[in-house]
Amino acid sequence: MGHVDHERLTRLLGDPALTWVLDRVRRRIELGQAMDGRIARRSATLAEREAVARLFGRPPRAAHGVSIPLGELDALLRRSGVHSGGLAEAVITLTGPITIRADAVADAGRRWAAAFARIEAASTGRPQLAEWVERVQATGAVKRLAGGSPDRARELFDAVVSAVAALPASRGESLSAFAARVTGRAHALDDGSALGTLALGAARALTGLEPPGSDESPAEARREAWAAVGVLCDELSSTVLTLALPGDASATGRVLTAATDGSEPVWLTLRQVVRSPPQWELVGLGRVLVVENPSVVALAADTFAAHGTPIVCTNGQPRAATMVLLRSLAAAGVSLLHHGDFDWGGLTIGNLLHRRLPVKSWQFDRDAYRRAVAAHPHAAPLTGSPTEASWDPALADVMLAAGRRIEEELVAEELLAEFA
Repeated sequence: MGHVDHERLTRLLGDPALTWVLDRVRRRIELGQAMDGRIARRSATLAEREAVARLFGRPPRAAHGVSIPLGELDALLRRSGVHSGGLAEAVITLTGPITIRADAVADAGRRWAAAFARIEAASTGRPQLAEWVERVQATGAVKRLAGGSPDRARELFDAVVSAVAALPASRGESLSAFAARVTGRAHALDDGSALGTLALGAARALTGLEPPGSDESPAEARREAWAAVGVLCDELSSTVLTLALPGDASATGRVLTAATDGSEPVWLTLRQVVRSPPQWELVGLGRVLVVENPSVVALAADTFAAHGTPIVCTNGQPRAATMVLLRSLAAAGVSLLHHGDFDWGGLTIGNLLHRRLPVKSWQFDRDAYRRAVAAHPHAAPLTGSPTEASWDPALADVMLAAGRRIEEELVAEELLAEFA
């Protein structure tokens, strides 16, 4: 720092009437600007004009504004022995340390780069994970989750790397057990936590699943994403209704065999379809009818049991267990044929299934709707906000023109007969 005459420095620059000078100089230091040029105050008080005059040993001017040549003031401080370091160091001595913004920005950049280093290394050779890392960098999501702290972000990413390294989990490990194993804290991956949010995003990236759309349940989409990497979240509350799915020697397969032998529908939990999924490619299953309403399954069990009609029911909006089961069937080459209610809710469910899975509509298009309206001219009126069907864009217009809501139960017998 060099020589400082603190008493003279305080007397010279410590006058409250020169506070604006210290503030302006601090600002220049923060911005990395040189101590040259001038700073001015257009409407200075008499006290401020007199204080500036005393700095340079000259009488105050009559004008209301004052101007200070910074280079001259810097030279004065050095020459007089008040502060050998000049104006910038004199202001720091009086007002405290100053962080130069450019240095702070560079330091923050280095720390943020270090925060992302491990997850970037872990994504090498894994394109989907690498794309996710780029996306969270670009959107600033990590900065928000980490409260703007690169050190906190580094802690979060280190934990995410540990989680990713342990995926997929074996035999459907519970989320709390998985969290305890990879982070040392059973609730570290809970819904809404910063780490849980990042780890869920990584799980979706690894499995190619998109975040839930506006027509999906966030809770069910979360269960589905974790289930896709072998981690169970609320695994007993998410279920799927099935009929006549052939079983095998697995635990879930034996349940299906017993139910099919008795011509009975059976509810499977998310736990069952993740922990012990049947080997569908080995049981000779070619196609499955995907319906919306449990009453259709009951009718099939009562009337078409002898045909062994394989059915999966979404029971309205499909839950995680439904999506995991359907995805496993599709992965084994099973054709998924979908039918639902001819109303706006039914079309919304159909859009979700078509967006997320390789399903095909079955008797669920404009021609089938026209036949159904002709057979049931007094069906309930169609209400609600129109929704276009992604698999048949003209269906919505035909439904609006007819104005009738055709519930799946009205056409279930014909539907099942044709399928069987």
